[in-house]
Amino acid sequence: MFVGSISEDLKYEKRVAITPDIIKKYKSLGLEINITKNYATHLGISDHEYETVGANIYSNTDEVISKSKVLIQMKLPNENNLDKLRKDQILIGVLDPYSNKNKLAEIISKDIKCFSLELLPRITRAQSMDILSSQANLAGYKAVVDSFAYFKKAIPMMMTAAGTISAAKVLIVGAGVAGLQAIATAKRMGAIVFATDVRLASKEQVESLGGKFLVVESSESLETEGGYAKEVSADFKKKQEELLKETLKKIDIVICTALIPGKKAPIIIKKDMIDVMQSSSVIYDLAASQGGNSELTKVNELVDYNGVKIMGDANILNKLPVSASNLYAKNIFNFLCNLFDKEKKNFFLNLEDEIINKTMVK
Repeated sequence: MFVGSISEDLKYEKRVAITPDIIKKYKSLGLEINITKNYATHLGISDHEYETVGANIYSNTDEVISKSKVLIQMKLPNENNLDKLRKDQILIGVLDPYSNKNKLAEIISKDIKCFSLELLPRITRAQSMDILSSQANLAGYKAVVDSFAYFKKAIPMMMTAAGTISAAKVLIVGAGVAGLQAIATAKRMGAIVFATDVRLASKEQVESLGGKFLVVESSESLETEGGYAKEVSADFKKKQEELLKETLKKIDIVICTALIPGKKAPIIIKKDMIDVMQSSSVIYDLAASQGGNSELTKVNELVDYNGVKIMGDANILNKLPVSASNLYAKNIFNFLCNLFDKEKKNFFLNLEDEIINKTMVK
């Protein structure tokens, strides 16, 4: 039984789905690994390292796809490679079913089973497979580091004989996994951290990390059953805007992390709010690829608006591809274990299993 993975389009994606460390675990299940030549050389991982642990390396993608029962990827392969998939094969990755609805419908019509891991239910059993959490953790960390690199002042408070330098004030918009890691990272570096989120349940988590929670009182339920933020009413938005505009007058750095699965990111930091920010402030928008939480965000561009720097990468994890790949490879392996019948040495799609049912694209 073979599991394969082909090279990603490096222009958009530098992460890989299989790392040498995880191959021994696949082999312990009786699974063989097929990859393309130079699969991870851009990460400093040679083909020899993969061969040493038993991977089969092929010179072209056609061989990997034709010889593999399961194809595991980071992103949905291009149309040319998708056309090579055959009946009863399994495709696993972050397939973005909201944006790739038509492509996936065509693949599924050929009796190819597709699993998109961003659809994983938030249950205890799925935590080891949770790619959103593992990747968001790194994104939250990197957003803070990059923002601090653009900020022209010291971050922690410093007391010297020449005088005192005040600590930088950081606002985290959205206290999900990325936001909480951003809070922890900013605190470790000596910043004063504030955070806001529509989910009141986040308050305790923010405060446990040393952040100060900014809350808009509301009688609405603003959290889905899966633990994600919901879209809010016009009245809530107005109250939130008033609170943020007043807060932003004293904030040095803003990290935006608010996303709604399958929808355009909500615009939270509006132009008139940026108008009141101090010159030399920084906004890092992790929601840039889905439209951005800041009204002035432009993907992969550094915007200078009256001295306020606004930035957002299409894929910030391309800046941490080795760490991100290591975590993603483990998430994928754990998911695959849930599909694999160890006794029969075959893949079994039990649709009564919530993990399998929710992640299968139908």
